[in-house]
Formats: sequence, C-alpha cells, structure tokens
Amino acid sequence: MLDENSIKERMQKTVDNIRRDLAKIRTGLASPSILDNVFVDYYGTKTPIPQVAAISVPEPRCLAIKPWEKNLMGAIEKAIQASDIGINPVNDGTYIRLNMPVLTGDRRKDLAKQAKKIGEEAKVAIRNIRRDENEGLKKNLTGAGHSEDELKGWMEKVQVLTDRFVAEVDKVIADKEKDILTV
Repeated sequence: MLDENSIKERMQKTVDNIRRDLAKIRTGLASPSILDNVFVDYYGTKTPIPQVAAISVPEPRCLAIKPWEKNLMGAIEKAIQASDIGINPVNDGTYIRLNMPVLTGDRRKDLAKQAKKIGEEAKVAIRNIRRDENEGLKKNLTGAGHSEDELKGWMEKVQVLTDRFVAEVDKVIADKEKDILTV
C-alpha cells in the first residue's frame, strides 16, 4: 500500500531544510539567522550565538547582539570574526553591532547561483524519494496480487506529490533570488 503521509512528511522535510539553508545566505539585509551557525564557547560548551544573546534588527542593514552575560562580549566578538560570514563586529560595550555591507552586483549573482544550486539539490532529494517509493511499490505489490493498474495509480499519486513539492522548491528559490537580486 501507499503511505502518502510518510511521503509528504519526507518531502516536506526536504523543503524545510532548503528554507533553513537559504536563510543562511546573506541578501544584504540584516537577518538574525546568519548567526545560527556561529558558535561561542559558553562555559566549555560550543553554543550558537542566538542561545546566549538577544539579537535584534534596529536598522535594515544592522544587527544588534546583546549577550545575556556581560563576560560573553569578547567571546561573541571573536566567534563572529572567526566565522565565515565576512562581517566585522563593532563592540560598543553594551551591544555588538554587525553592519551588513552593500552587496555588489557580481556578489548578488553569485549568491543567486548558490541559491539555485541548493534548490537543485533539494529537487534531486525529492526525486530520490519518488524513486525509492516507486521501487518499494513495485517490489511489494508485484507479488501481492495487485494489478498493474493499481500499481500505476499509486505511482501516479507519488508523481503528483513529487510535482507539488518540486513546485514548492521552485517557489522558495524564486523568492530567495528576488530577495538577493533586489538592491
């Protein structure tokens, strides 16, 4: 039998992963999600900055980070400098500010290509789910007394789900490209 909920769940996880991956790509506007993968040493444990500080967006191109403990200021500053986000922190004693540089046209195009690549990888993952499900259906139903018409109907349902989630990935990518290329 076909477990549509399981297929939907697996495909939805792929879409959720692409959204999370795309949130890490800078668009020139400040987004707290770019700090999700920047870790600071918090009492011997590597901890993401959002778990040890409040992050706000006071201006469209600026992030303000206020640690919950004053002694973390230097550690957060060093973690940001050591990360690959490419922004120098400014420590004013209370807040650590990250001013987002304006992206050049070439950099925007590179980021749009990176987003497309992430989207293609997600579509491949969704198609792999389709392939796995179709192979499972063929293997389990061929000898179980089901007709070829039933098998074909179930495979068509899998294809409909695949098309729906691929279209969702395309929309997510198009939205991200629009964000990146908007000056």
